[in-house]
This record gives sequence, C-alpha cells and structure tokens, in this order.
Amino acid sequence: MRRRIAEETVIFISVAKWIFMATIVGVIVGASTTIFIKILIWSSQLAKNFDYYFLLLPVALVASALLVKYLAPEAQGHGTEKVIEAIHKRSGKIKLSVVPVKLIATIITLAAGGSVGKEGPCAQIGAGLTSMFAGIFKFDDKDRKKLVICGISAGFAAVFGTPISGAIFGVEVLFAGAILYDVLLPSFVAGITAHQVAQALGITYFYHPIQFVPVFSETFFLKVIASGIFFGLCSGFLIEILKFTEFLSSKIKVGTVLKGFIGGIILILLALIFSKDYLGLGLNSMEAALQGEKMPWYAFIMKSIFTAITLAFGGSGGIVTPIFFVGAAAGSLFGFVLGLDIATFSAIGLVSLLAGAANTPISASIMAVELFGPKLAPYAAIACVISFLMTGHRSVYPSQVLATSKSSSIEVEIGKEFEEITAKYKPRKSSLISLIKRIIKRSN
Repeated sequence: MRRRIAEETVIFISVAKWIFMATIVGVIVGASTTIFIKILIWSSQLAKNFDYYFLLLPVALVASALLVKYLAPEAQGHGTEKVIEAIHKRSGKIKLSVVPVKLIATIITLAAGGSVGKEGPCAQIGAGLTSMFAGIFKFDDKDRKKLVICGISAGFAAVFGTPISGAIFGVEVLFAGAILYDVLLPSFVAGITAHQVAQALGITYFYHPIQFVPVFSETFFLKVIASGIFFGLCSGFLIEILKFTEFLSSKIKVGTVLKGFIGGIILILLALIFSKDYLGLGLNSMEAALQGEKMPWYAFIMKSIFTAITLAFGGSGGIVTPIFFVGAAAGSLFGFVLGLDIATFSAIGLVSLLAGAANTPISASIMAVELFGPKLAPYAAIACVISFLMTGHRSVYPSQVLATSKSSSIEVEIGKEFEEITAKYKPRKSSLISLIKRIIKRSN
C-alpha cells in the first residue's frame, strides 16, 4: 500500500510539474509567434503594394544569408530541422541569438517573395526561448529536451491553429516510426495553450470544412489508395529536389553574397516565366485549390523548385507551408485527371504530403480533421499512411532518426539519421512473389 501511494504521489507531482511548465512554454511561444506573424503580415502587405516586389529577391537572399552566417549559423535552413538536430545532438541546447536572427531573416526572405514557410521559424524561436528558460532554471538535459519538444509543438499549433496535430507533430517528428509518449502530456498542454494565446492576441486561422465527400464505395476507396501512392511519390520528388539543389549550391564555389544574388536572379526569372503564384507562402493559390479551382498541372513541380532554390541559396524560413502548397497542387492535378472533386483531393493532398515528406502520418491525419472536418478523416488517414510508406526512407528533415523500417524487404540501419541511411532491397523467401509461385506450382 505504501509503495502504491508513493508511486501515485510521485506521478501526481510529475504531472502537476509538467502541466505548469508546459503552460509557461505555451504562453511564451504563443506570444512570440503572434509577434512574428503580425510583423510578417505587415511586411508582406507592404511589399505587395509594389507589383514587382520580387525584384528585391537577390538583396533579400544575400541579407538573409549574411545575417545567419555571421550572427547565428544555427538559424540556417528551415528551422525545425535545426531544432531536431539540437535535440538529438546537443540535448536541446539552442543559442538565444537564433531567435532574433531567425525572425528577421525569415521576414526578409518572405517579404521579398522567397518560397518558404512560417512554421519553421516559430518552432526554432519557441525552441530557442524554451532552451533559454531551461538554462535559467538549471534543468537537466532530459528536462531541457522535453521543454524544447514542447516548443516545437507549441510553435506548430500557434502557426496553423491546429493544437492537437501540433502537439502530436512535436513528439512524432523526431523519430520516423515512433512517438515519445513521455512528452505527450506537456506537448498537448503547450500546443493548446499557445493556440489559445495566439488567438487571444488577434491571430486568425484558416479552416475549410470540405462539403463534398461521396458515399463510401469500393471504387472511390481504390482512388483514395491510388492518390496516397501518387502523393508519396510527390513527397519523394520534393525531398530529392531539395537535396539536389543543396548539392548543386555546394558545388558553386563563390562567396555568400554572390551565391545569394545568383539564387535571387534565378527566382526572378522563374517568376517572370511561370508565375508569381509560386513566390512567398502561396496561401491564395492553396485556398483556390481547396475551393475547387484547377491549378496548373506543373504547379507542384514549380513550387518544389522555387522552395529548393530559396533555401539552398541563402533564404531562411520553414518547409511545411511549401509542403502544403505542393500537396494541394498535386491533389488538384490528381482530382482533375481522374474527374474527381478537386477540393476534396486538394485537401487530402495537403495533409498527405506532410505525412510523407515529414514522416508524420498520425499528426497529418489529425490535421485533416482540424482543418477540413471529420467527414474527410477516413479517406485522408488512408492516403496519409500510404504516402508515408511510399516516400520510402527519406525525409525533408535529414536529422530525423529512423525508428523502424517501412518494409521488411528493405534493409536499413535503425537508429540512424536519415542523412546517413542507405536503403537496400533484401529478398525474402516468404515474399508475395514466392507465395504466388508456390500456389501456381501446387495447382499444376
């Protein structure tokens, strides 16, 4: 009896402690995210008063690259990736200088039309502030990691207005194929609190319940499965484009200033040739697709290229918003080609690309409910899981750790970061092909 009471007492104290700590994290991240979003909205509106605002892209990429290089190298790239790296390699220790540098660099990039997202900076800002908070109160490495993970969840929830999927994202994104259950409670508390704080401070969110969802049928279900396969291939394409462009950039042996200038010129030329729709966040294009408007068939390809160039040539910002754009555009194409409802498959594509590219099928499936309503949930969940599997052993976050293989016929080293993984085909005697051969042999 004494042992049981002691155990329950300890757990109760632990629960109370983490509810209190996660609430503080949620308030801090919700408030800082609000400041960032409001400055971003103001700067973007100011820039778009000029028709050719994107002509400033070379200057913006140079300025962003120089800020990051000389003031906070940890702020390089798309934010969440660096936080994942800090958790795995430095017990969540992040320099406070990352916070203002990431904020300013991202605003400069997005205001000029760079194709990045806004969630990465919020995750990195939240993680930086929570790491500082842990340092002030002398928390050990384990508790600091928990707080920084809460910072990721809170940042995601406050940016997109999805507290549940935001909380799950923070504990799912670190390991592909595993969830950190010991951080689940504080992540939920931090995500919900950050969302409420941001709302109270005037941030409004996008919600778009999908009205058209057909009655279940075997044919439609097969089409949803096919869409999951297609979205998984699109996720893989996006990841490979990001890798290739990063590799290409590394081979251009010029200084930071010239490299940023080159990237900006390329983006200007692409925008003049194709469209300005692929610049910035691209929210208007995504909303149009979710309203059922057809996007150009090549939209998901162009957005992938715009994003890859922006990040590889000095731009700073997140990757999830571009993932949403690519998913909505791919869904628009899939729906149009098969004569299906474009809005429905744009919504399914939006969350499925997140599931595949970030290896987060659970949070992506929950996000489908939070953004598009429960009617779409069963179909979105199926597509998300298939997309997650079809992407293979790749990730838009190279520092993400693989916790389980996606196929027993693929040989990979578990526990390694994705950037270190090489997947190899492993023939198995009990494979489906062998089974079919045995059945045919017996029938003869």
